[in-house]
Amino acid sequence: MIYEDAIYIKNIYYMLSYAFKTLNEKAYKKIETESFENSADLLSEILILGVSRQLKQGLVKDYIDVNETTSSIRGKINITESINTQSFLKGQLNCTYDEFSVNCDLNQIIKSTLTLLLKSDISINRKKKIRRLLMYFNDVNTIDLKSINWKIRYDRNNQTYKMLVNICYLVINGLIHTEKSGKVKLMNLSDDQLMSSLYEKFLLNYFKKEHPYLLTHSPHIDWQIDDGMDSLLPKMKTDVTLEYENKILIIDAKFYKKNTVKYYEKNIHHTNNLYQIFTYVKNKESELKENDIEVSGMLLYAMTNENIKPNSEYMMSGNKISVKTLNLNQNFELIKAQLDDIVNNYFKI
Repeated sequence: MIYEDAIYIKNIYYMLSYAFKTLNEKAYKKIETESFENSADLLSEILILGVSRQLKQGLVKDYIDVNETTSSIRGKINITESINTQSFLKGQLNCTYDEFSVNCDLNQIIKSTLTLLLKSDISINRKKKIRRLLMYFNDVNTIDLKSINWKIRYDRNNQTYKMLVNICYLVINGLIHTEKSGKVKLMNLSDDQLMSSLYEKFLLNYFKKEHPYLLTHSPHIDWQIDDGMDSLLPKMKTDVTLEYENKILIIDAKFYKKNTVKYYEKNIHHTNNLYQIFTYVKNKESELKENDIEVSGMLLYAMTNENIKPNSEYMMSGNKISVKTLNLNQNFELIKAQLDDIVNNYFKI
């Protein structure tokens, strides 16, 4: 089954596997041999396996605020609320206290996501598995999906939730179109920044894992200015920077619906993207001008259904600037070959 925006469904799994190392573990390997009808089907299977694994370790607990009217004084007494409700006439007071509970944000996100998936276009068998998992979340509330704060701090106690919550993010922000039947269907993920973010993480971690001899990172580049006043200048953070000996390749990952734009009935490159990568390269080159380092740049687009597939190289003010297209609508081994060619062709290793 081919993803509607020129990407195999299974390749989403492989991209996630590089973005989140957890998915490379044995518990998830069965996914490689299965077929999926749509993205919701794939993401639901990842969650089913991940949540099942988490249940064996135990659901994480955290301190939550509890507000209740009780005859036993606990925590802080809410005098105003007790007076307004006249609970004291019944020998009770309204109190707020901390409770160490599984009914915390992380578990609420997972339960709400699993509940949402029950309304989506996934297999009956997976819905049965989800219902069985939800039995373990009886003490956990569902929450308004639009109110979730995704800025979550992870520590040693909840680190195992990081991948699960990221999958929940993809599901919740992808399953937004509700049909009259009460079912939800997957939206076009590339209309948002969901697939763009995944694409960036995939590329970064692919080069890290498959080409460990390279220095692979996503550093900020400093503006090379003369007066030292840069407080109002935007930050320049690269998606992927590859370094080896005296060569640096800065890659800007782009996941768009259209990889070119119309200008007077003619297709041209995205102007802002070219300006951006050129600015990155020239500032990095200026920073290293005394070290004899060759700096190049590349715009690496994910291939879309457009007829035009950018594949160009330019020499701009002494630097090589490439515009390439990565075909995600093919066997993953061929995707790997394309990425490996980028390394081999530029670094000549």
